[in-house]
Amino acid sequence: MSTSIVLILGANGRFGAAAVAAFAAAGWTVLAQSRRAPASLPHGARHLAVALDDTEALVTAAAGASVVVYAVHMVYMDWERQLLLLGRLGLDAAERLGALFMLPGNVYGYGEGMPSVLREDTPERPTTKYGRLRVELEAEIAGRVAKYGRLRAVVIRSGDFYGSGHGSWIDLVVVKELAAGKLVYPGPIDVPHAWAYLPDLALAFVAVAERAHQGNTQPFETLHFSGHTLTGAELLDAVQAAASDLGVTPPVVTERGWRRGGLPWGIIRTMGCFVPMYQALAEMSYLWRVPHALDGTRLEARVGPLPQTPPRTALRQALVELGFGAAA
Repeated sequence: MSTSIVLILGANGRFGAAAVAAFAAAGWTVLAQSRRAPASLPHGARHLAVALDDTEALVTAAAGASVVVYAVHMVYMDWERQLLLLGRLGLDAAERLGALFMLPGNVYGYGEGMPSVLREDTPERPTTKYGRLRVELEAEIAGRVAKYGRLRAVVIRSGDFYGSGHGSWIDLVVVKELAAGKLVYPGPIDVPHAWAYLPDLALAFVAVAERAHQGNTQPFETLHFSGHTLTGAELLDAVQAAASDLGVTPPVVTERGWRRGGLPWGIIRTMGCFVPMYQALAEMSYLWRVPHALDGTRLEARVGPLPQTPPRTALRQALVELGFGAAA
């Protein structure tokens, strides 16, 4: 059990909430920063109602924190204006505290030409503005570490988030019509896609933070969290199995059972001329067409084997949190 203090910036987001739960369960004192107080906090966690841009107040309130987890979330349309700005504020706080800065990364920086297996040394060649911004943010972190020497940082990249509530591709698209007996997958169902079940990813952050707490860390490091790599068919099969476990079945029994559909990307691209969010989704749609998986060998070499919830079990819990099944 740890006696260390962790500051989690953006604790009301889905990853932030998962990180709060994981660090608190591991015995850390958790300072959960967010504009609004979380609906509930586990034992060992308390809310910090301090704005991210008030560095002085934030550093004072978080005195003693040895780890800063940057879990600030924003919608695509705000990335150009806020991604680097808010990231720098998080870095400022970590630097002033002399803490390890931890960032959940993604695969955007590899671009549409990415290979099927992504390692930490795979060249980054972003093909979208979102990928370029992520590469720029990571470069900013590495530059800060090298320039000032007081800051340490680690980026843990993963696939698409799911679990820990609403706001993922799972609830917004895949199971949006679950009650009607229909599942929707955003891409070709035979293409492998990387996923990260948030409670598992949060445990990886705890493991890396514990290792850093023991003095076993580099000034700056990038690590990959393998998570689940599933084809569309495998994901939908797991969703159906999870739904069955919860007693959720199609309202009309047919020979085909569950109906399966896809997203109308042509319409989404057209609507992108008028709706910024649709334009952003269309720009990132290659992630569903290009097979990719993250190699987590380096991460496990650093911290040892990590627990991995089986997809069916993880999706069952995700469905419960979304209100499906008698267990909900």
